[in-house]
Amino acid sequence: MSHAANACPDVLMTRPGIQRFPSRALTLFIKRDFLDAAECAEIIERIDARRRPSTIADANGDAYYRTSETCDLEPADPFVAIIDSKISAFAGIDPRYGEPIQGQRYDVGQEFKMHTDYFEPSGADFMKYCAVAGQRTWTFMIYLNEPEAGGATRFKTVNKIIQPERGKLLCWNNMDEAGKPNPATMHQGMKVRKGAKYIITKWYRERAWG
Repeated sequence: MSHAANACPDVLMTRPGIQRFPSRALTLFIKRDFLDAAECAEIIERIDARRRPSTIADANGDAYYRTSETCDLEPADPFVAIIDSKISAFAGIDPRYGEPIQGQRYDVGQEFKMHTDYFEPSGADFMKYCAVAGQRTWTFMIYLNEPEAGGATRFKTVNKIIQPERGKLLCWNNMDEAGKPNPATMHQGMKVRKGAKYIITKWYRERAWG
Protein backbone atom coordinates (compact mmCIF):
# COMPACT_ATOMS: atom_id res chain seq x y z
CA MET A 1 0.00 0.00 0.00
CA SER A 2 1.22 3.49 -0.79
CA HIS A 3 1.93 6.59 1.24
CA ALA A 4 -1.23 8.70 1.08
CA ALA A 5 0.40 11.68 -0.61
CA ASN A 6 1.64 9.39 -3.39
CA ALA A 7 -1.55 7.43 -3.98
CA CYS A 8 -1.43 6.60 -7.64
CA PRO A 9 -4.32 7.17 -10.05
CA ASP A 10 -2.93 4.16 -11.94
CA VAL A 11 -3.96 1.97 -8.97
CA LEU A 12 -7.52 3.31 -9.06
CA MET A 13 -7.68 2.77 -12.81
CA THR A 14 -7.23 -0.99 -12.24
CA ARG A 15 -10.45 -1.18 -10.19
CA PRO A 16 -13.42 -2.67 -12.05
CA GLY A 17 -16.13 -0.17 -12.93
CA ILE A 18 -14.06 2.92 -12.13
CA GLN A 19 -14.57 6.05 -14.25
CA ARG A 20 -12.09 8.91 -14.43
CA PHE A 21 -13.47 12.37 -15.06
CA PRO A 22 -11.62 13.78 -18.10
CA SER A 23 -9.89 16.88 -16.78
CA ARG A 24 -6.37 18.21 -16.46
CA ALA A 25 -7.49 20.54 -13.68
CA LEU A 26 -8.17 17.86 -11.08
CA THR A 27 -7.93 14.11 -10.53
CA LEU A 28 -11.47 12.82 -9.93
CA PHE A 29 -12.88 9.28 -10.06
CA ILE A 30 -16.39 7.83 -9.81
CA LYS A 31 -17.34 4.24 -8.92
CA ARG A 32 -20.97 3.13 -8.78
CA ASP A 33 -22.20 0.49 -6.31
CA PHE A 34 -19.11 0.63 -4.13
CA LEU A 35 -21.33 -0.15 -1.13
CA ASP A 36 -24.46 -2.30 -1.28
CA ALA A 37 -27.91 -1.42 0.08
CA ALA A 38 -27.43 -3.29 3.36
CA GLU A 39 -24.08 -1.61 4.06
CA CYS A 40 -25.57 1.82 3.34
CA ALA A 41 -28.55 1.16 5.63
CA GLU A 42 -26.29 0.09 8.51
CA ILE A 43 -24.20 3.25 8.23
CA ILE A 44 -27.29 5.48 8.04
CA GLU A 45 -28.53 3.89 11.27
CA ARG A 46 -25.26 4.78 12.98
CA ILE A 47 -25.29 8.36 11.66
CA ASP A 48 -28.84 8.91 12.92
CA ALA A 49 -27.89 7.62 16.38
CA ARG A 50 -25.05 10.12 16.92
CA ARG A 51 -25.46 13.13 14.62
CA ARG A 52 -24.69 16.69 15.73
CA PRO A 53 -24.51 20.07 13.95
CA SER A 54 -21.63 20.21 11.46
CA THR A 55 -18.72 22.60 11.97
CA ILE A 56 -16.02 24.14 9.76
CA ALA A 57 -12.37 25.07 10.20
CA ASP A 58 -11.54 28.78 9.80
CA ALA A 59 -15.03 30.12 10.50
CA ASN A 60 -15.97 32.77 7.93
CA GLY A 61 -18.89 34.46 9.67
CA ASP A 62 -21.55 32.78 7.50
CA ALA A 63 -23.80 30.83 9.87
CA TYR A 64 -25.43 29.12 6.88
CA TYR A 65 -22.20 28.07 5.15
CA ARG A 66 -22.51 24.45 6.29
CA THR A 67 -25.91 23.47 7.64
CA SER A 68 -25.71 19.67 7.67
CA GLU A 69 -25.33 17.31 10.62
CA THR A 70 -22.20 15.24 11.24
CA CYS A 71 -21.43 11.94 12.95
CA ASP A 72 -17.92 10.77 13.82
CA LEU A 73 -18.24 7.05 13.20
CA GLU A 74 -16.62 4.91 15.89
CA PRO A 75 -13.41 3.29 14.53
CA ALA A 76 -13.67 0.49 17.13
CA ASP A 77 -17.11 -0.53 15.80
CA PRO A 78 -16.40 -3.80 13.89
CA PHE A 79 -18.77 -2.88 11.05
CA VAL A 80 -17.23 0.59 10.64
CA ALA A 81 -13.77 -1.04 10.65
CA ILE A 82 -14.83 -3.30 7.76
CA ILE A 83 -15.99 -0.31 5.69
CA ASP A 84 -12.81 1.58 6.57
CA SER A 85 -10.65 -1.34 5.41
CA LYS A 86 -12.68 -1.67 2.23
CA ILE A 87 -12.04 1.97 1.31
CA SER A 88 -8.30 1.81 2.06
CA ALA A 89 -7.89 -1.44 0.11
CA PHE A 90 -9.70 0.06 -2.88
CA ALA A 91 -7.62 3.25 -2.66
CA GLY A 92 -4.36 1.37 -2.24
CA ILE A 93 -3.48 3.72 0.63
CA ASP A 94 -1.96 2.57 3.91
CA PRO A 95 -4.77 2.85 6.53
CA ARG A 96 -2.38 4.64 8.91
CA TYR A 97 -2.77 7.79 6.82
CA GLY A 98 -6.56 7.87 7.10
CA GLU A 99 -8.74 9.99 9.36
CA PRO A 100 -11.69 8.23 11.03
CA ILE A 101 -14.74 8.03 8.74
CA GLN A 102 -17.21 10.87 9.12
CA GLY A 103 -20.92 10.67 8.29
CA GLN A 104 -23.12 13.57 7.22
CA ARG A 105 -26.88 14.04 6.97
CA TYR A 106 -28.49 16.82 4.91
CA ASP A 107 -32.17 17.61 5.52
CA VAL A 108 -34.37 19.71 3.20
CA GLY A 109 -32.72 23.10 2.60
CA GLN A 110 -29.38 22.05 4.09
CA GLU A 111 -26.15 22.43 2.13
CA PHE A 112 -22.39 22.90 2.29
CA LYS A 113 -21.47 25.93 0.19
CA MET A 114 -18.39 26.06 -2.04
CA HIS A 115 -15.35 24.77 -0.14
CA THR A 116 -12.19 22.71 -0.42
CA ASP A 117 -11.34 19.71 1.75
CA TYR A 118 -7.72 20.77 2.20
CA PHE A 119 -6.86 23.23 4.96
CA GLU A 120 -5.94 26.72 3.78
CA PRO A 121 -2.21 27.13 4.55
CA SER A 122 -2.83 30.79 5.42
CA GLY A 123 -5.84 29.94 7.61
CA ALA A 124 -5.86 30.68 11.33
CA ASP A 125 -6.48 27.01 12.18
CA PHE A 126 -3.92 25.49 9.80
CA MET A 127 -1.41 24.43 12.45
CA LYS A 128 -4.18 23.18 14.73
CA TYR A 129 -5.35 20.71 12.09
CA CYS A 130 -2.16 19.96 10.16
CA ALA A 131 0.79 20.12 12.59
CA VAL A 132 0.85 16.37 13.22
CA ALA A 133 -0.57 14.56 10.18
CA GLY A 134 -0.06 17.23 7.54
CA GLN A 135 -2.42 18.29 4.80
CA ARG A 136 -5.39 16.32 3.51
CA THR A 137 -4.45 14.54 0.31
CA TRP A 138 -7.26 12.29 -0.97
CA THR A 139 -10.99 12.48 -0.31
CA PHE A 140 -13.22 9.38 -0.63
CA MET A 141 -16.93 10.21 -0.39
CA ILE A 142 -19.81 7.75 -0.68
CA TYR A 143 -23.51 8.50 -1.11
CA LEU A 144 -25.62 6.27 1.14
CA ASN A 145 -29.00 7.09 -0.40
CA GLU A 146 -30.76 9.11 -3.07
CA PRO A 147 -32.79 12.10 -1.82
CA GLU A 148 -36.02 12.66 -3.73
CA ALA A 149 -34.66 15.95 -5.14
CA GLY A 150 -31.45 17.97 -4.89
CA GLY A 151 -28.31 17.16 -2.97
CA ALA A 152 -25.90 16.93 -5.91
CA THR A 153 -22.16 17.58 -5.60
CA ARG A 154 -20.90 20.38 -7.84
CA PHE A 155 -17.28 20.95 -8.87
CA LYS A 156 -17.46 24.53 -10.04
CA THR A 157 -14.08 24.91 -11.79
CA VAL A 158 -14.68 21.98 -14.16
CA ASN A 159 -18.46 22.53 -14.42
CA LYS A 160 -19.28 18.99 -13.22
CA ILE A 161 -22.42 18.11 -11.24
CA ILE A 162 -22.66 14.60 -9.78
CA GLN A 163 -26.04 13.29 -8.68
CA PRO A 164 -26.40 11.20 -5.50
CA GLU A 165 -26.84 7.47 -6.05
CA ARG A 166 -26.90 4.93 -3.27
CA GLY A 167 -23.49 3.28 -2.92
CA LYS A 168 -21.73 5.60 -5.40
CA LEU A 169 -18.14 6.56 -4.53
CA LEU A 170 -16.43 9.80 -5.53
CA CYS A 171 -12.73 10.24 -4.87
CA TRP A 172 -10.34 13.02 -5.74
CA ASN A 173 -6.85 14.25 -5.03
CA ASN A 174 -6.88 17.55 -3.12
CA MET A 175 -3.30 18.21 -4.23
CA ASP A 176 -1.99 19.16 -7.65
CA GLU A 177 0.92 17.49 -9.46
CA ALA A 178 3.38 19.62 -7.50
CA GLY A 179 1.92 18.45 -4.20
CA LYS A 180 0.30 21.82 -3.46
CA PRO A 181 -3.38 22.37 -2.54
CA ASN A 182 -5.43 22.37 -5.73
CA PRO A 183 -8.11 25.11 -5.83
CA ALA A 184 -9.81 23.29 -8.74
CA THR A 185 -11.13 20.81 -6.13
CA MET A 186 -13.52 23.53 -4.90
CA HIS A 187 -16.91 21.83 -4.58
CA GLN A 188 -20.38 22.30 -3.13
CA GLY A 189 -22.88 20.00 -1.45
CA MET A 190 -25.97 21.48 -3.10
CA LYS A 191 -29.22 22.00 -1.20
CA VAL A 192 -31.50 19.03 -0.68
CA ARG A 193 -34.92 20.01 -2.02
CA LYS A 194 -36.91 16.93 -0.98
CA GLY A 195 -36.07 14.04 1.35
CA ALA A 196 -32.70 13.72 3.09
CA LYS A 197 -29.17 12.93 1.93
CA TYR A 198 -26.65 10.75 3.75
CA ILE A 199 -22.97 10.43 2.88
CA ILE A 200 -19.74 9.27 4.46
CA THR A 201 -16.35 10.87 3.90
CA LYS A 202 -12.90 9.40 4.41
CA TRP A 203 -9.89 11.72 4.21
CA TYR A 204 -6.23 10.78 3.96
CA ARG A 205 -3.23 12.79 5.14
CA GLU A 206 0.41 13.37 4.19
CA ARG A 207 1.58 11.66 7.36
CA ALA A 208 0.22 9.01 9.71
CA TRP A 209 -2.94 10.03 11.54
CA GLY A 210 -2.91 10.51 15.32
